[in-house]
Amino acid sequence: MKKIIVCGVSAGAGKSTFARKLGEKLEMPVHHLDSYYWKAGWLEREKEEFRDKQRQLVKEDTWIIEGNYASSMEIRLAEADTFIYLELPLRVCLYRALKRWVLNYGKTRPDMAEGCPEKMDKEFLKFIVTTYADRKIEMRQRAKDFIARGPDHQSVILQTQKQIDGFLK
Repeated sequence: MKKIIVCGVSAGAGKSTFARKLGEKLEMPVHHLDSYYWKAGWLEREKEEFRDKQRQLVKEDTWIIEGNYASSMEIRLAEADTFIYLELPLRVCLYRALKRWVLNYGKTRPDMAEGCPEKMDKEFLKFIVTTYADRKIEMRQRAKDFIARGPDHQSVILQTQKQIDGFLK
């Protein structure tokens, strides 16, 4: 495991926390895609600028890149040796997203771009609920396809906090 993708079924799945803990354990750099995608004030970065940043990141000898961003996933998949997918239940993801908002209200999280204080709105909650089922199917297929890339590719699917904790041990 030298080049690791960490994805999740939804916001609140625990991608950022998991990636940070894994990075500490493996002594590897962790890159949170949200911090590259967003500019101050929650402005989206230009698509090519975001893709170019990922092209630079994957050239590093070792890395953990956390975040879904399906439109640029192939950049990471082409260089990764490990695909880790967190698939916690919808109720857990919703609870964690709301808890994160309460705990970080008015602050910018370390895994987020400068000038993007924590926020929550009805549209974001709706996004979590309405994309959960389709993303679950899509990400499981992505994990399966990743293994098919060759014997040096591994996929890990973690569906409970107990599995996550066990993997980190």
